[in-house]
Amino acid sequence: METDRGAVDPRRLRADDLRYLLAVARTGRMVVAADALGVDHTTVSRRIAALEKRLGLRLLERGSEGWVLTDAGKNVSEHARAIEEALVRVADAASGQGASSLHGTVRVSAPDGFGTVFATPALARVRRSHPGLQVELVTATRQLTLHPTGFDLALAIGRPPGRRLVTEHLTDYTLGLYASDEYLERCGVPESLADLQEHALIFYIESMLQVGDLDIERHLPGLTPAFSSTNVFAQFEATRVGAGIGLLPAFLAHRARLRRLLADEVAIRLPITLAVRREAVTHPAVRAVRDALYQQLADYAGELLPE
Repeated sequence: METDRGAVDPRRLRADDLRYLLAVARTGRMVVAADALGVDHTTVSRRIAALEKRLGLRLLERGSEGWVLTDAGKNVSEHARAIEEALVRVADAASGQGASSLHGTVRVSAPDGFGTVFATPALARVRRSHPGLQVELVTATRQLTLHPTGFDLALAIGRPPGRRLVTEHLTDYTLGLYASDEYLERCGVPESLADLQEHALIFYIESMLQVGDLDIERHLPGLTPAFSSTNVFAQFEATRVGAGIGLLPAFLAHRARLRRLLADEVAIRLPITLAVRREAVTHPAVRAVRDALYQQLADYAGELLPE
């Protein structure tokens, strides 16, 4: 499409088309963007096609997990965001709301446990300050892709790949071995790592695990979980009801007063990375969520690193 790069007449551009582009860039899906905009997906597709034709540029391309911005699309979206924010400020002024009020939708991706325990209250904090903002939390313990779509801001275990992401270290958290008193009374207390061979271990399903930092062989070589789940809350509950010894985040284990085992031998410390798509870095809602996350972690640092 980039065959004619002559001057573009700004009078032929429609500011609303830029909002459609930003909505698809944030969600990676035409249908989801259409829902957010209150139109059907054919309208979104048609409006973006019209924008590409007027600019003489390909702005979106289909990736493995949805639509992603091309390099030209990133440049356009950075300038388009200022127009979108100006429209929001106009709407606020017309309705008598404060200039700091945020609107629209911000989507956060996070691991199940960390997302529920820490991201959820942070997002609730943002909503209290900005009731016009819609927040979405997608939880899954998986690796971020090289072509990230479907989120504005993501929290990931380890360091996510990809030049399309702006990343920063958010915090560390610890995992350890935990068990219920009932289980230990029934099966005994392991005194060494070798003793774990005689116990049921609870952890992720190895063949379905998408996060290398959680590979059981890195931390407890030679051991195979007897009870596995893709969801850390299922692991936590199995440990709580006495199904075995769980390798759990400390911030979950302390909530059920589970007993820590072999603390000197097994003390795993992993990083949580905050990642933002480059085109979303300057978005006010993303900045508000980032600030709320740091505040939440400052308030509960003792749960992440109890030692």
